[in-house]
Amino acid sequence: MASLKLPEVVPSPTQDSERLRKAFQGFGTDERALILVLGHRNAQQRKEIAETYKQLYNESLIDRLHSELSGDFRNAIILWTYDPPERHARLANSALKAKKKGIKQLQVLVEITCASTPNHLVAVRQAYCSLFDSSLEEDIIANVAAPLTKLLVSLVSSYRYDKVAVNLEVAKSEASKLHEAINNKKLDDDHVVWTLSTRNLFQLRETFACYNNLYGNTLKQGIKSCGNGDLEALLQLVILCIDSPEKHFAKVIRDSIVGLGTDEDSLSRAIVTRAEVDLLKVRFEYYNMFKTNLDDDVTGDTSGDYKDFLMTLLGRGPEGE
Repeated sequence: MASLKLPEVVPSPTQDSERLRKAFQGFGTDERALILVLGHRNAQQRKEIAETYKQLYNESLIDRLHSELSGDFRNAIILWTYDPPERHARLANSALKAKKKGIKQLQVLVEITCASTPNHLVAVRQAYCSLFDSSLEEDIIANVAAPLTKLLVSLVSSYRYDKVAVNLEVAKSEASKLHEAINNKKLDDDHVVWTLSTRNLFQLRETFACYNNLYGNTLKQGIKSCGNGDLEALLQLVILCIDSPEKHFAKVIRDSIVGLGTDEDSLSRAIVTRAEVDLLKVRFEYYNMFKTNLDDDVTGDTSGDYKDFLMTLLGRGPEGE
């Protein structure tokens, strides 16, 4: 359930490119025009606009956006304009090359592998190789501490079956093996890693339900009982993204706007990457989890063109749209 709203009649890529070019010219940049065009086009349409813009004006649309804009608005609209696989490849690279690589930085890898389609993951890996002259797996091994490497490499290397296929007996068996690993505090056990990184999402959700029914607590609670280390935190994140990606992204948005200051990078990532996927579901879960309105919270914590752009992706753009 995407939140992105498209016009009833979509202009041609040439018309959109001409409008964007006009927005860049003259005294100052017409940010509203950029939002009205790019904020109401899907991924394929944005890709065609970028290609047409390059052909017409012999310059990169991304480069022009970078030179014309600034701050959080620039970062968000550029992130949106990227082709989705390139966008995630760049987000993954930024996370892996960050000086501090805690769970907050690495969660984008979990989102790509556990809250995206198998075909999207393959496309991200291909884009990563093309952009950075190394594989995503290589850079995980080179930049992430050993306790997390095994699970992350297995997750990014997988290609899950993406149809509904559930075997109750398999779910019970694997719930039992997960419980045994938790009792023995062996969370990096091969079977744990293999199960979470290869089984289809529907099968895993059944396994999670079986675990709860058999042992009286959730798999997340079982893992949490093993300690508060990075591996425990990463596994809990994996389970949440598999079981309910909408709840995960609702939490990302909430965490980005509560407390002292706003984490604009996390806020932008959550809204930009889910606007064409399930942002309406995220909005629903946000209200259920926090008893407050997501749109109101985003509006109250942002301002200017940045706020208008995020609200446009949420399907609640500024007046006149």
